[in-house]
Amino acid sequence: MSLRDCHNAQDFKPAARRRLPRPLFDYIEGGADDERTTAANVLAFDRYTLAPSYLKDIRTIDLRRRVLGMDLEWPLILSPTGMSRMFHPDGESGVARAAASSGVAYSLSTMGSDSIENIARVSNGPKVYQLYLLADDELNLAALDRCREAGYDAICLTVDTVVAGNRERDLRSGLTIPPALTAKSLMEFASRPAWCVGYLRGGKFSLPNIVARTAGGATDISTLASFFAEKMERHISWNRVERLISHWNGPFAIKGLQSVADARRAQGAGASAVIVSNHGGRQLDGTPPVIDIVADIVDGVDGPLEVILDGGIRRGTHIVKALAMGASACMTGRPYVYALSAYGEPGVARLLSLLRRETERAMALLGCSSVDELSREQLRLADRLPAFLANRATPETDLALSHRSRS
Repeated sequence: MSLRDCHNAQDFKPAARRRLPRPLFDYIEGGADDERTTAANVLAFDRYTLAPSYLKDIRTIDLRRRVLGMDLEWPLILSPTGMSRMFHPDGESGVARAAASSGVAYSLSTMGSDSIENIARVSNGPKVYQLYLLADDELNLAALDRCREAGYDAICLTVDTVVAGNRERDLRSGLTIPPALTAKSLMEFASRPAWCVGYLRGGKFSLPNIVARTAGGATDISTLASFFAEKMERHISWNRVERLISHWNGPFAIKGLQSVADARRAQGAGASAVIVSNHGGRQLDGTPPVIDIVADIVDGVDGPLEVILDGGIRRGTHIVKALAMGASACMTGRPYVYALSAYGEPGVARLLSLLRRETERAMALLGCSSVDELSREQLRLADRLPAFLANRATPETDLALSHRSRS
């Protein structure tokens, strides 16, 4: 399958499956427990339909949004995903370059396989650094200082990973970081020679945003992973969040919140934005899909607070629905990792081009010339009764309609 045969975000998934050893594909694809939330994040967008209005001037479509102090050409931010070079040699650098060319923001993970400083060198686009809070505040503040020196636009603090989710696919596949050959995985890796060659040519695998944070400056990845797990903070208090926000003194988002109460607390602590996210269903299975809760959070806060949706974006129409709900912007993760895994930087660039064209097309067909025109007026519940039935529906008519549909 060639890159030009990919016509939507989902087309990159089978292409990634063909190139990646099964344990790595499962690492991307998998969620926690029964993976119900992972699936629901995508499927829940079908709960809402779009209501177009025609005979409008849509000669130009303005997709621009200012989010977290960043001027985006269209309202998308690439979610932080760790260890991207494990999937393709282009890694985080390739993703950051593709994001900059498309006019969207890129979020670098603490667990990234490229450094804060190098991403700043290769990309002149909007950049966010995603921070995992460690128990040592000196290390946390030092990471913020590195980002300030490198010219990052915003910080994103992830708060929903105080313990690791139960990702059973990884347990079954025996995945290790970095990937190691075992009797169980040997055939899977041997059957993907292109991935193996790219991985070996990429040089030593490391986590450079953790290296400088270890007491001894360790470089071995297994040592770094152990250090990181040992130092992960299991008590993230709002007082500590306030200290981080004050130290950064710039746009600051809190990622992983799923309730109005927490969004209000984030606002009170001085956050610029909340990122409504369940970590792609990779942490706590059974939480609601994000599209179902974003509107309540938008309505539940007082004053200016940007609300960003993260989870389930696979189509431009998904982006449009989220913006109509009141989201300031959207984030996406898995789709671009599939694109990267299959085709490297060109794959990410094509994915973003497809999503942008879908978003612009959906806007035009809705009759909206600007994202600022989107509102809940353009949304309907998919299972809502039509108007001629809504005002006179009774149990008897419901039964008759049900019988008629079966016959």
